[in-house]
Amino acid sequence: MNSHISLITLGVKDVEKATLFYEKLGFLVKRSDGITFISTSQTMMLSLFSFESLAAEAGVSPQRGQFSGMTLAHNVISTEQVDSVIEEARAVGAEITAEPVARAWGGYSGYFKDIDGYVWEVAFNPFSPEVAVDENSQNSSNN
Repeated sequence: MNSHISLITLGVKDVEKATLFYEKLGFLVKRSDGITFISTSQTMMLSLFSFESLAAEAGVSPQRGQFSGMTLAHNVISTEQVDSVIEEARAVGAEITAEPVARAWGGYSGYFKDIDGYVWEVAFNPFSPEVAVDENSQNSSNN
C-alpha cells in the first residue's frame, strides 16, 4: 500500500447543518446525494456523511464507544487495486469490516480496521481521480 491518505470522512448528525457550518468558515463545498466534499488541497479532501450511514457502509457498529465517526480513505485507480490493498491489509492482520463491493454512490470500496481499531476505506472513486494513487507506481514520499 502506497502511503497516502486521500480523504478523511467525518460521520455527522446532520449533513446539511455540518455543510453550512463549513461553508460559513469559508470552505468551498460540493454536495452530492447525502454527502459533502470539501477540497482541502489538490490531493486531499474532507467529506461529511451521515454518522449512521458511514458506520453501516464501513461494516461497524454505530455505537459511539465502538465507532469514532471518522474514517481515513486510501483511494486507488481501479477496483482491482482496491481488492489488492484489502488483501494486503488482511495479510498483515487487519480486520476486514466490509469486503469490497460496488457502492450505491458509483464507486467501489472495502473497509478495514487497523491494529488500534481505526477504520480505513480503500476506494476506487471514478468521480475523484485527482485524489487516487496508482499502487503500481513508486510513491515518492517513501523514498
